[in-house]
Amino acid sequence: MRHAGTRVIETERLVLRPLTPEDAPMMYANWASDPAVTRFLRWEPHTDEAATRELLSAWAELYPNPDYYQWAMVEKATGQVFGSIGIFTTSSVEPDQDPWTGFDHTGGVWEVGYCIGKNWWNKGFTTEALKAVVDYWFRNTDGSWLACSHAAANPASGRVMEKAGFVYDHDSVYHRFDGTAVPCRCYALKREVLY
Repeated sequence: MRHAGTRVIETERLVLRPLTPEDAPMMYANWASDPAVTRFLRWEPHTDEAATRELLSAWAELYPNPDYYQWAMVEKATGQVFGSIGIFTTSSVEPDQDPWTGFDHTGGVWEVGYCIGKNWWNKGFTTEALKAVVDYWFRNTDGSWLACSHAAANPASGRVMEKAGFVYDHDSVYHRFDGTAVPCRCYALKREVLY
């Protein structure tokens, strides 16, 4: 599969760019330490800024890889780093257990994930970022589709996906890093829908 890596993307209100360890103070303050933000995610809130900086340092080492996609969401008007959005390949599954029937798995299953600070909720920023990342993916890779999922208890995230063109496909379960099962709804977007 042809990959493009994480490059800077600009939209009307946002700059999407690689995260750096220097972003740790804003990431920690704006979303990573907030239980309201992480309650539907796989990870627990960060307990201190040092944990955020350590994570960002690990991510910085991955950016040279052409198949690594992870952006900071930066609000142009304020310069605040207020969220992140990325595309990652999900764990492989046995063919008889694969819920993504009717999709090409040649290049793997690539899924978009995002989170933003609650001070930026309900302002259209996540939809704007998701649309930009989707466009970037289909213009710069040869992937034929993208997946996206959200906790069933978080329907607002599903509305964001639908606004970006994703279509509900099936229910599933994902697991938090502590092993807790979370019922979720899975969506897909095929290249031919957009181009």
